[in-house]
Amino acid sequence: MNYHWNWGVFLQEAPEGGVRYWELLAEGLGWTLAVSALAWAIALGAGLVVGTLRTAPGRVLPMIAAAWVELFRNIPLLVQMFLWFFVLPELLPPLKRLLADADPTHGQFAAAVLCLGLFTSARIAEQVRAGIRSLPRGQREAAAALGMSTGQAYRHVLLPMALRIIVPPLTSEAMNLIKNSSVALTIGLAELTFRARELGEYTFNFFEAFTVATLVYVVIAMSANRAMAWIERRVAVPGYITGGRR
Repeated sequence: MNYHWNWGVFLQEAPEGGVRYWELLAEGLGWTLAVSALAWAIALGAGLVVGTLRTAPGRVLPMIAAAWVELFRNIPLLVQMFLWFFVLPELLPPLKRLLADADPTHGQFAAAVLCLGLFTSARIAEQVRAGIRSLPRGQREAAAALGMSTGQAYRHVLLPMALRIIVPPLTSEAMNLIKNSSVALTIGLAELTFRARELGEYTFNFFEAFTVATLVYVVIAMSANRAMAWIERRVAVPGYITGGRR
C-alpha cells in the first residue's frame, strides 16, 4: 500500500484547540534551544574547572576531578536524566523544592539542564586536560621563571593556549549536546522530539513529523558548527590549530 504524504498536517489545529501543529513544533524548538544553551554554559564552566584541576599539582585535587569525570562518564545519560528528576530531589531538599514546588514544566527544564550540563562537563574536562598536557613543558617553566604563581600560570599562559587548541573537539561536544537534549522527552519536557512524537501519535503522520524534526536538528547542529568554526578561525594560533587557517 502506497503512503500518501500529508505536509499540510502542520497547518491543522491541534486537539488542545487554538494552536496549530507547526506552533507546537516551534514551541518545542524553543525548549530545545533553551536547554541546549544553558546546559552548554554549565558544561563549559564546570568542564573548564574540572579539567584544570586534573592537571593541578598534588594528588588530592586531581583525584577529586578524576572522580567527577568517571562518575558522569560511566552512567548512561538516560539513567542520569531519571536520577536528576525522580531520585535526587528526594535526597536533596533544596533540589526538591526547585523541581517540585515550581511549575511542572520548569521542574522538567531545570532537571534537563542540570543533567545535560554536568554530563557534558565530564567530556569537556577531558578535552581541557588533554589541551593543557599537549602544551610544551617550557611554557609552564617560562611562567615560573617570570615569577608567576601556579594560578597565574594557568590563567595567563596555559589555559588561553589550551582553549585555542581544543576548539575543534569542543565543536563536536556542542553538537552532541544539542542532539542529547532530545533525551529530555523521557521526563516529560515538551521539546522538539516530544512534539514531533506527539504530532505523529495524534495524526499518524510520523514520517512528516520526524522528517521536519530531523531537518531542524540538522540546521541547529550545523549552525553551531559554523559558529564554532568562526571562533576557531578568530583564535587560531599558527602551528597549533591548522584547521583554523583560511
